[in-house]
Amino acid sequence: MSDPIPTSPLPPAEPLMPPLQPLAMPEQDFARPFHDQNAPGFEPPRHLALWRLLAFSPAMLATAVLTWVMQGWFAKGGFMALELVLLALIAFNFFWICFSVSTVVLGLYSLSKRNRDRPQARPAPMRVALLVPVYNETPWYVLGNVRSMLEELHQRGGQHSYDMFVLSDTRDDSLADQERLSVEALRAALPAGVALYYRRRALNTGRKVGNISDWLRRWGAGYEAMLVLDADSLMTGRAIARLTDALSRDPSAGLIQSFPQLIGAQSVFGRMQQFANGVYGLALAEGLARWTGFEGNYWGHNAIMRVQAFAACAGLPPLRSRFWGGDKMIMSHDFVEAGLLRRAGWRVRFLPRLGGSFEETPPTLIDHILRDRRWCQGNLQHLNLLGARGFFAISRFHLLHGAIGYLMAPIWFALLVIWALIGRGEDSSVIHYFSAANPSRPSWPDMSEPRHVLVILLIYAMLLAPKLLAVLALALTSGRLSDYGGPLRFAASVVVEILLAVLYAPILMVQQMIAVFRTTFGLQRGWSPQARAGGQYGLATLLSCHALETLSGLALWGGIATGLVSLWLVPIALSLVLAVPLSALSGRRAGKSKTGWMATPVVYSEPKITQAAHRYRAQLKRYLDVINQHPAQ
Repeated sequence: MSDPIPTSPLPPAEPLMPPLQPLAMPEQDFARPFHDQNAPGFEPPRHLALWRLLAFSPAMLATAVLTWVMQGWFAKGGFMALELVLLALIAFNFFWICFSVSTVVLGLYSLSKRNRDRPQARPAPMRVALLVPVYNETPWYVLGNVRSMLEELHQRGGQHSYDMFVLSDTRDDSLADQERLSVEALRAALPAGVALYYRRRALNTGRKVGNISDWLRRWGAGYEAMLVLDADSLMTGRAIARLTDALSRDPSAGLIQSFPQLIGAQSVFGRMQQFANGVYGLALAEGLARWTGFEGNYWGHNAIMRVQAFAACAGLPPLRSRFWGGDKMIMSHDFVEAGLLRRAGWRVRFLPRLGGSFEETPPTLIDHILRDRRWCQGNLQHLNLLGARGFFAISRFHLLHGAIGYLMAPIWFALLVIWALIGRGEDSSVIHYFSAANPSRPSWPDMSEPRHVLVILLIYAMLLAPKLLAVLALALTSGRLSDYGGPLRFAASVVVEILLAVLYAPILMVQQMIAVFRTTFGLQRGWSPQARAGGQYGLATLLSCHALETLSGLALWGGIATGLVSLWLVPIALSLVLAVPLSALSGRRAGKSKTGWMATPVVYSEPKITQAAHRYRAQLKRYLDVINQHPAQ
């Protein structure tokens, strides 16, 4: 196993950083299993095997039943290759749909039970570093969040100690100057004893992974734990303290992930995402926590890690293959780091009920698409690691599931194309073409038969089931409809969110298919910073971004009008042909903050920490404006 620590002297100490406290962080070898001798043994959670059986078995059984029923439709006259492909695609998609449903049901059951796992032991004090990696971010925005978290922690007190590090990889010199000025101003304003540090790397080698590992190798030995945050992350002092307590009480835990709640959305698309996260997300997250147990996942931020364990077990080497992802550097590092920690003998946990963990979401459809392309590139890289030595089965499943989330898009698209080709049975000219070549032509089941219609409706219903079931989580968690504007406004918001989700789903399917092809053919390069503010896009940009959806929608409408394509594809055709106006709608404001559509409790009753963040952002922005207007002063 190679050790990446340079033989040359470490870079000199930074003026806004504490003294160096180096820590070894060797690169891991995916070809050899590895166990950390410092990882303590632990007893697997009770009933974990049962939870996993309850999560996977219903999905597998339902998929087998549907496949058996549908193969009977196509069996008449023998199978053709096109029919077999169609059946395989339907079965593959249906399994993942059912798996989401079973996870939500598992989560609802879990939420209905009282949590008896109350901590008994008093946590030991820990020294924790809060790390905020930034790359060409708006300084006043990031530092406003930083100040609000530091002041909450200071006011809360407690036995743990916290230091905040802003780790800059910013390439723009003028932006970096504003970062430094903001940090210096904030350090002067913070109460005594509150530590804020800043470091800018000369080269952003390894992107975020390199940024974090550089901190670990130079300062990691001074801390027992690190809590990694994103530029848009916010966590209450209570949430940070509870994460630290959980890590302190569990010496076998290498990483504990919180469940970030979306905040700050004002656009139609942002509110749709925020409402779905707030209403449907908890049941899904609770179910996920149940069947993953101590083999959870890491989402790259709002998670706490044991420093010594992470440094010893999660050093990432370059990939040997460029086949998936087009880059030898591991880009979606979080899933892999969780797998490496578990491989080494550490527990990886997920605490979905922690509360007080926040992040923001892209405000427009195009901003979401641009972020999704980066995530697609990183997640498809994980296919290169499915054969890594020593990984546990659930860790491999996390890697596969992340990649499947994007590969589902071309699979769905292929399913729709075959569905359109098969068309409307006897009336389809495509079918007549196949009939001339082969008497055992492919044909879609006769939609005049009620049993066929019921099965198709079942597939559509299963797509909506996770959302509808997850609404029950409100009753199971003492949620009040008044927190969502009352019963009528809540019901209207649910209907609007579902309608918008149905309309945007085909557009996202096509865009994810584009992302997969861009990654596969090496067209997706780099990892540009996320556009967090978003905004309205011009007609030229909208047309350029959504040209394929629009053309596909027009082709589908032509097929429907001429009778070549099934009427069941009308909703998809409508969405695709309206891709440009729907994308323009996504950036529109969703109404006033307190009365707009799809508002959640964080809108009706804004948390104190977000109010403080808004206030501190405004103060820093005014300060930087003055500095920029009078640079000599």
